[in-house]
Amino acid sequence: MKPFSLLIVLCCLAVSAQAAPASYVLENTEVRDIRAQALKRDYQVYVALPDSYRQGNKRYPVLFVVDANYSFPIVRNIAQRLNKHAGMEEVVVVGLSYANGDGGVYSRRRDYTPTTPRKHDYRSDMPGRQPAFGEAKAYAQFISGEVFPFISQQYRVNMQRKVFIGHSYGSLLGLQFLLTQPRTFEHYILGSPSLWYDAGVMFDREQAYAASHKDLPASVFFGIGGLEKLAAGKKRSRSEDEADMLADLREFDGKLKSRKFPGLTTRLRVFEDEDHASVFPFVLTHGLRAYLTSAK
Repeated sequence: MKPFSLLIVLCCLAVSAQAAPASYVLENTEVRDIRAQALKRDYQVYVALPDSYRQGNKRYPVLFVVDANYSFPIVRNIAQRLNKHAGMEEVVVVGLSYANGDGGVYSRRRDYTPTTPRKHDYRSDMPGRQPAFGEAKAYAQFISGEVFPFISQQYRVNMQRKVFIGHSYGSLLGLQFLLTQPRTFEHYILGSPSLWYDAGVMFDREQAYAASHKDLPASVFFGIGGLEKLAAGKKRSRSEDEADMLADLREFDGKLKSRKFPGLTTRLRVFEDEDHASVFPFVLTHGLRAYLTSAK
């Protein structure tokens, strides 16, 4: 290449590099790598710190949110706004990512579901790999056994005030905790749980729990969109295509209330004009208000 031509190329590259737009970065956030030893997989945790974090020795309530690739910035921003404009107490937000190298659908199906569905025709979003399901128990152990110690060692959090936040399949994972180790979290915010999953396996799990326990010590906020109901002309069943998610959640919450567990508090809020895609910010806002204190 002639020197003059090379000079032109280098100038173009320099201009291109200078013109490249910067990425937007959320203030007071960090990304940490973490190895799930038993699962032999790598994940990340996204951490959002409150504005006052560097100013003292306070320990903050901590929100653990799954599906973090979508939900972390929403939870961080709404929690921050509720603090600044509604006087709600500050929190640390911990987002739990999908597994490194896995597609989001693949990762959440495997990590958040309690069983392999008895009947399914799901396709994998990862070429060459069959869809995986039913590892919620193992993934829950990763959260409590490895993520909790990591967060408590690295950050000033009050581990006696932990909140679980999930939506859809993420709420199935929350129910996995609730019906096996309910004291893992002090509050659960569960939006639009996929109670149709595996022919309604969580209804079976709830019945089995009630048959062998006299209490379920937990605070639970359920939220769902009023539009998450069965389309006209369809017959309700425990299947994804014929599920009435609104009716399912009302039934499930009713069963929990009927047990008269002395340590259980559940609240169910239906957001009338919202659907499965739009309801999460509303569930989050009201779920936080049900647990966090406010000066206003």
